[in-house]
Amino acid sequence: MRIGPPAPVAPAPLEMGDSDDAAERIQLTTRYVMRNGEPWIPVMGEYHFSRDLPERWERELRKMKAGGINVLATYMLWIVHEEVRGQLRWDGPRDIRRFIELAHEIGLKVMLRIGPWAHGEARNGGFPDWLQALPIGHRSNDPAYLELAHGWYAAIEEQVRGLFHSAENPDGPIIGIQVDNELYDNGPHLATLRETAESVGMRASLWTATGWGGAELPRGQVLPVYAGYSDGFWEESDTGWPAFGVMHFTYNTARDDLTVGADLRDTPADIDADATLGAEDPWPLVTCELGGGMTVAYHRRPLVDPDDVAALALTKVGSGSAWQGYYMYHGGTQVIGELSTTQESQATGYPNDVPVRDYDFFAPLGAVGTQRPHFHKLRQQHLMLDAFGAELVTAPATIPAQQDGGPRWSVRGDEERGFLFANNHQPAIAALPPLEDMQFTVEFADRDVVIPSAPATLASGSYFVWPLRQRYGDVPGLSVTAQPITQLSVEGRTVVLFAAVDGIAVELHVEGVPADEITGADVRVADGVVIATPRVAPGLDCEVRVGDTVLVFLDRETAESVWRGDIDGRDTVVIWRGQGWFDGAFRAVLPETDAVLDAVPPLQGDDLVVMPCAGSVFTRYATPAAPASVSLDVSPFEGEPLAPIRRGGSSNRYSAPTDEDFAQAAVSHVTVPERALEGEQAILTLDWTGDVLRAYIGDELIADQYWYGRPLEIDLAPYRTPLAHAPLTLKAFAWSPTTGVYVDARVRPSGDEPALELRSAAVRGLRTASFR
Repeated sequence: MRIGPPAPVAPAPLEMGDSDDAAERIQLTTRYVMRNGEPWIPVMGEYHFSRDLPERWERELRKMKAGGINVLATYMLWIVHEEVRGQLRWDGPRDIRRFIELAHEIGLKVMLRIGPWAHGEARNGGFPDWLQALPIGHRSNDPAYLELAHGWYAAIEEQVRGLFHSAENPDGPIIGIQVDNELYDNGPHLATLRETAESVGMRASLWTATGWGGAELPRGQVLPVYAGYSDGFWEESDTGWPAFGVMHFTYNTARDDLTVGADLRDTPADIDADATLGAEDPWPLVTCELGGGMTVAYHRRPLVDPDDVAALALTKVGSGSAWQGYYMYHGGTQVIGELSTTQESQATGYPNDVPVRDYDFFAPLGAVGTQRPHFHKLRQQHLMLDAFGAELVTAPATIPAQQDGGPRWSVRGDEERGFLFANNHQPAIAALPPLEDMQFTVEFADRDVVIPSAPATLASGSYFVWPLRQRYGDVPGLSVTAQPITQLSVEGRTVVLFAAVDGIAVELHVEGVPADEITGADVRVADGVVIATPRVAPGLDCEVRVGDTVLVFLDRETAESVWRGDIDGRDTVVIWRGQGWFDGAFRAVLPETDAVLDAVPPLQGDDLVVMPCAGSVFTRYATPAAPASVSLDVSPFEGEPLAPIRRGGSSNRYSAPTDEDFAQAAVSHVTVPERALEGEQAILTLDWTGDVLRAYIGDELIADQYWYGRPLEIDLAPYRTPLAHAPLTLKAFAWSPTTGVYVDARVRPSGDEPALELRSAAVRGLRTASFR
């Protein structure tokens, strides 16, 4: 594949962005975002403040920052704030100002999604019932509707006044505003919404609207933002892997996915796919809903794997993404209002029933804050984008013609250097086979790069990005079969961390450096390029030195354990195989066994226990163990009742059991001893199989789950007082062997009898240690 010179970059023809003389300016070019005149690739994560408890916000925002998120996205769900007309509430979990101020304090910029219609699996798309019932033209330029939208926007502006980024307020955290959501057929209304927001005092560098579904947008008034999911709960219950999935694991220039939100459209057939799927728009490819996981509906319950999320995200970067945005990045809990529940349901006009409370989404950060495997996999990518994004995001994607059975790959680069992306991963239901005898040839202006130098096997499930002729410290040109993670300066040395690819040997192609200046590797020269192979297997001691530059090649587990953040003013890289975050120190969540933590530069403190550590870069420290989880006594479920089989909603899909149905559910009681509720959190994990489960304390529904193969997590810490007076009560229906509900074949019960089983219930307390 030949890489030619990229097309010239110019300011994007959009009515937004800061002026050239503004401090802390954010601007858009035709290819990428600029911050203070430098290329920038934002990494945005969705977290809904009103779907979590305010006492958790700071900790969870710090986790997001530690995961590499630099822009926070959040929805304003109107129904949560004005359930009763005229009674606007901004207290407790509705306090948007406090949430944004915390984000700003932690170092996050903000994209505020102000609706009025939001979707987000919310009742009426977030409209209060009183608004939904009004005889007006909803989501239109009907003057009666616009008057209400004006009032809603004015109320938001009053709460966040002074927090908008502008020339007069360059430190303001709110850099962008999204109007409405998934409105595909009324561009003039979206333009009016922006005008309305501006008329009440909202100012932002960026104005966005969702562009998927062939959306008709007011050209120049909003920046289109796009989605990409590996699966979808909105598909039918007899659908295997949805047909749309392939495009998100293949390098291509298509920005639009016509299927997202298609179940809520009246006339999806009217969309002109040929007119909407191209890459000709003269502004960057920006995403706001790369699937951080997937929520479930009663009729369809996808089982998204961590590598599905990470492979899709990296494929989008390789396809030209200039802005990585995840939905959801942090899961949440649906609000129960004073008048109703607030989830979407067939009873409120949707085709789907979603859980009353569960909005965990199997996100990188779960509803109770659990940092899941894809949190760590994505963090590795985000560290790369932070360290090397300026070099990457300026380059367009060159994508060779994809052939059936051939490799999926692309290069983002120019005629001198670039980054090679390859993906051989798809979800398990459509897994790709290994590709043997793989070798990539990239033709630059003055030299071809053939990597690896000998054909290798691309394993099923592998995905990666390799640098091509990139500069690192004393190395003027490096191509290597390993993924860059981050780069730092340590005592005058440049240290660069890389992640090896399973099944492919680490091989360096070094240009501009004599072979005798490279140590820690076996070297040979071919066509004027030094080919170097490290002498030890990937790990902390796999170091190759070139002058004052140390290249460290890590195995996959270690690479996914790299963190970077501020410790007492020192830019610090930590290797920690567990959960944690930065808060001026590194706060490590302690496991139940002794562990170690590695850091560079060294930590400080007289009570630190230093351990032997491989390699010359990191210092290793011992960490204590946390108390063991507490196993709970659980009474067995009596009987195996099946939920009634019903269909309903606009698409005649399977319906969830109702509140009345739960009077016939099987019941189990869980006794929670006081000692299990110690710690910052007390996370109950229920490992069970069945159909639907609800958890109550007294009459309060605190959690629920449609079973889809993963345990249910509940933080019991907020319920310490009521649990002292009442047990936790579980009500559940059994899995029916004849049900037409979709559950992934890997976990779907295969027997001929109903299945309802609670295998274990255990509580782990959150215990942390601070390392400085």
